[in-house]
Amino acid sequence: MSLSGFKYLTKQGLHNLTRNKLMSIASIGVLTACLVITGVAALLSVNVGNFVDYLGAQNKVIVYMQPDADEAAVQAADAAIKAMPNILSYTYVDKDEAIEEMQGWMSDGDGESYGELLEPYKGDGNPLLASFRVTVDDLTQMDATVAQLKALPGLYTVDAPSDLAGTLVSLKNTVNIAGWGLVAVLVVVSLVVISNTIRITVFARRKEINIMKFVGATNGFIRLPFLVEGTAIGLISAALAFGLVSGAYLGVLEAVSRSGTGLLSNLYFTLLSYRSVWAPLLIGFVGSGAVLGGFGSAASVRKHLKV
Repeated sequence: MSLSGFKYLTKQGLHNLTRNKLMSIASIGVLTACLVITGVAALLSVNVGNFVDYLGAQNKVIVYMQPDADEAAVQAADAAIKAMPNILSYTYVDKDEAIEEMQGWMSDGDGESYGELLEPYKGDGNPLLASFRVTVDDLTQMDATVAQLKALPGLYTVDAPSDLAGTLVSLKNTVNIAGWGLVAVLVVVSLVVISNTIRITVFARRKEINIMKFVGATNGFIRLPFLVEGTAIGLISAALAFGLVSGAYLGVLEAVSRSGTGLLSNLYFTLLSYRSVWAPLLIGFVGSGAVLGGFGSAASVRKHLKV
């Protein structure tokens, strides 16, 4: 096909949008709604996953050393933890640091503290245990990591939030499954809408198509305008969906950032910034719109256009 022929067919495909205004507007509206819901589901899924990861990082595994653990035992445990594959980070808290931390907790918040009551227990009389505070990288591997930690030299006990980790992992998996399930349903709906729109266009131009076939037009020559029309519908819908979802997400970020203190204020720091999501969002919308429009057109032409 020559370049001039390709340009002519592309113009014909774009012209079909105005020729079937009502169906084009309806298709753009439905496809935009599908893409908006899909984008919201995707953003919700990744942000919930990020929030779950944040909660998981706040619940550390505490590895308590034996009361009489010497420096050699501590160094051996430190080396063993450093070599473990599922450790995101860890810190060592000796007995003196542990009792100072407890003294800080005993403050009543008004400047008055009861921490001096623990002064006699410092030094050799310190009853607290030295510990490693370990942050696990992958919560799904929590049990395996705890089993490795329990084999450390000089270990007294391990305090691990295994039940909470299991709950967080289940929550994350549920959100992901629900999000991708919704995306799959919306993809099918979008394909049906685009296919029906092109089918009506094909039916309205059936006589013109028959004439084109009689004068020797190829199947590709006839199909290309419909593919252009479907792709154009997809791209217009993608642009509208991107604008709507971006505006809504920026509004949510702005509202949460102004919430002051409390849960919403803490939630703000776990939300992905717009700078980190706009490019994947745009690429996803444009790619999905073009693919859905193109496939919807191709399916309709192949099934209903008898050429």
